[in-house]
Amino acid sequence: MEVLNTSGRRKTAVARIYMQAGNGNIVINNKPYDQYFTTLVNQFKVVQPLQVTDNVGKLDIKINVDGGGITGQAEAVRLAISKSLCDMNTENRTLLKPLGLLKRDDRMVERKKPGQKKARKRFQFSKR
Repeated sequence: MEVLNTSGRRKTAVARIYMQAGNGNIVINNKPYDQYFTTLVNQFKVVQPLQVTDNVGKLDIKINVDGGGITGQAEAVRLAISKSLCDMNTENRTLLKPLGLLKRDDRMVERKKPGQKKARKRFQFSKR
């Protein structure tokens, strides 16, 4: 099996992954994934597509992730792994699609408006 190269995005985070057959090493920015993502929720998000398709311990994945926050990066990695698993075997699509793992979450931060404190919050109104 050759090296599969895909990318995933969430908010402003971008994850580029390189997947090949191996013994289950997942390295994110030159660190093991459980050291990079310290919370169990984000660790589960990274491994979720592999668990659903029963590929835990069968693939080596090297990931470069940039931008955004920790949760956005974890979800970008999850999307990239899911897309790569579909490229590897088209039957994985029927397992991943009902769980929503192949859909890019396109919600972004709303911009701040002029004359307001934040995107929707206003400055305090004073009658006198």
